[in-house]
Amino acid sequence: MSAEQLHSLKAYNTFAIEHACVSIINADSKGGLVETCLGLHQAGKQFFVLGGGSNILLTEDYLGTVVRILTRGVEVSEDSSCYLLTVEAGENWHELVEYCLKLGISGLENLALIPGTVGAAPIQNIGAYGVEFVDVCDWVEYLDLTDGKLKRFNAAECDFGYRDSIFKRELKGLAVITSVGFKLSKRWQPKLDYGPLARFDIETVTPLQVFNCICETRMSKLPDPKVLGNAGSFFKNPIISTERYLALQKQYPTIVGYPVDGGTKLAAGWLIDNAGLKGFAIGKASVHEQQALVLVNKGGATGDDVMCLARYIIEKIYTLFSVTLEAEPRVIGAQGERELIND
Repeated sequence: MSAEQLHSLKAYNTFAIEHACVSIINADSKGGLVETCLGLHQAGKQFFVLGGGSNILLTEDYLGTVVRILTRGVEVSEDSSCYLLTVEAGENWHELVEYCLKLGISGLENLALIPGTVGAAPIQNIGAYGVEFVDVCDWVEYLDLTDGKLKRFNAAECDFGYRDSIFKRELKGLAVITSVGFKLSKRWQPKLDYGPLARFDIETVTPLQVFNCICETRMSKLPDPKVLGNAGSFFKNPIISTERYLALQKQYPTIVGYPVDGGTKLAAGWLIDNAGLKGFAIGKASVHEQQALVLVNKGGATGDDVMCLARYIIEKIYTLFSVTLEAEPRVIGAQGERELIND
């Protein structure tokens, strides 16, 4: 297919990688989203659903249709103890956090400035500064492509894990998230365990103070995708056994780790930084100078540049620390999602 027949995706991925697709369909209503995705699936046509484009890495022109979720809408109700929100999948995540604060609804402020759409949040159970999507999820509604029905899972049925869910495993490629339900307690319990939040007094801190602190911190550490293409944190923080962590701590006394269920979560940024990789580049892709967890497009980077850089980092970290890093973004090739390693 000639370049003239392809549609550029550069404006729709925050890495600003110049790749294209066969066609783009904008779905701005739930009915339209369901009809479009079901029609493509039943016709055997290749497609993938795109939200904010903040969690993908394009490595080739995609030989199929991209369906952009542009559905909007937020409904708020309440019971005696909680606020209950129904949010369409195309809503911007950060705008939802701001909207809730304006209404006096707290619980999402630790997740401020996470890029992307609400519909993408359950897929990898987004999280930051001690709060994860699972903590605020009531239910997730999705289109089951196998039978064309809209179905709803409660939070437990989504089988959330660290940057993981049933939508990345058993339902991968079979479900299109259409809306999300949130359950936010009226009795706010601030989460102040991480980073700059620790300076606040738990008895006097306000949700707005937490929100502002998170925004200031993220803006100081993370490059603006509009200025420097990136997909935010590129790697998951690896979880290892506590015994393994203690052994590494003897060798590297400043290593950063946090106790979690099943072991210790290491700070992937610390590993990359202490491997001397800040600023390291392959082609036009580079490790960010201020935040080692972020890979950036310095201008004109290809998907292959980013992929080769990520693979190099994974190899280097394993060689130095015997720890395996996993990428967060979905890697998209000509035929759809592909593996970063062994592909």
